[in-house]
Amino acid sequence: MQDRQMKRKSILVTGSAGFIGANLVMRLLENPGPAGGGEALSIVGLDNMNDYYDPSLKEYRLKLIDKSAAKHPEHEYTFIRGSIADKALIDRLFAEHHFDIVVNLAAQAGVRYSIDNPGVYIESNIVGFYNILEACRHNPVAHLVYASSSSVYGGNKKIPFSVDDRVDNPVSLYAATKKSNELMAHCYSKLYDIPTTGLRFFTVYGPAGRPDMAYFGFTDKLMRGETIKIFNYGNCRRDFTYVDDIVEGIVRVMAKAPKQTPAQAGNDDVTVAGNDVLPDPDRASIPYAIYNIGGGQPENLLDFVQTLQEELLRAGVLPEDYDFEAHKQLVPMQPGDVPTTYADASALERDFGFTPRITLREGLRKFAQWYKEYYG
Repeated sequence: MQDRQMKRKSILVTGSAGFIGANLVMRLLENPGPAGGGEALSIVGLDNMNDYYDPSLKEYRLKLIDKSAAKHPEHEYTFIRGSIADKALIDRLFAEHHFDIVVNLAAQAGVRYSIDNPGVYIESNIVGFYNILEACRHNPVAHLVYASSSSVYGGNKKIPFSVDDRVDNPVSLYAATKKSNELMAHCYSKLYDIPTTGLRFFTVYGPAGRPDMAYFGFTDKLMRGETIKIFNYGNCRRDFTYVDDIVEGIVRVMAKAPKQTPAQAGNDDVTVAGNDVLPDPDRASIPYAIYNIGGGQPENLLDFVQTLQEELLRAGVLPEDYDFEAHKQLVPMQPGDVPTTYADASALERDFGFTPRITLREGLRKFAQWYKEYYG
């Protein structure tokens, strides 16, 4: 038993009661795949359980995780209520658990919310991420994987969005904090050889998702007989990505940390004292990577709403005679929004042999079925 315990790979998932975090923990418990390397795992989940949206939904996800953990006693699972902004807590967890892999999904989400509540974004997305980086520095990990966002592309006109594009024009504070995370990770990778991979998620959706996302919010409003607002008069396109595809991408990335390659002698090497030739350290690649995870098939917002309507009717969430036209309103673009998101995920496919596969109709069907069961 002791030998088995020694072989456990230790994984920290922050934001583990969140939409993506909870699904990731359940996936690791049920099928660790390449991230587990065939070993029994020791998984620590961390979440502050804030009330940005209904905490009961987070409690529901935690119960699903508990059920999954009970079915897989070969793994150890621990949940801790706490914030990544609590440096003392983070330092203690790293010192106690000696994490091999850290997946930082904890963040204050939401584009529009950041306009009125900037302070919570700085605390969680900047200070909290700094605490994670510092902990990885002083308690070396094999890989730090962290959530970035498609919002970093801001007002980019070129589509599809590629990780090689410049991302210097954020249109919200949320986007700016996510770009800051990428820069901070780059710095720590370079200075301290911490292998880091940032994942730019594109409009994640699915069962038990975030209520502030359009598909969920629209459904709530239609259920209450309220009017849904379709921004930019419907002239928006979103690259919707089903949560299982996101999780599959994370699991594959977790298992393959970027490696540092030493600089080779060449024309750009540095000459010291006229004789000694040293490699230019700036020519060495650092253990740092960024990937998009998106479906690569942006959907027009009006088409998305039409598909959602059809699946809500099919699942019996709304009655067959529901008058959708009477509950839709076309409105201008909102501050912080962008007209199009469109992922070029070719790098993910090249390096990990994976690209999202679940269609919007499949995903919305699963969401509608879950919504009917959860809300009755």
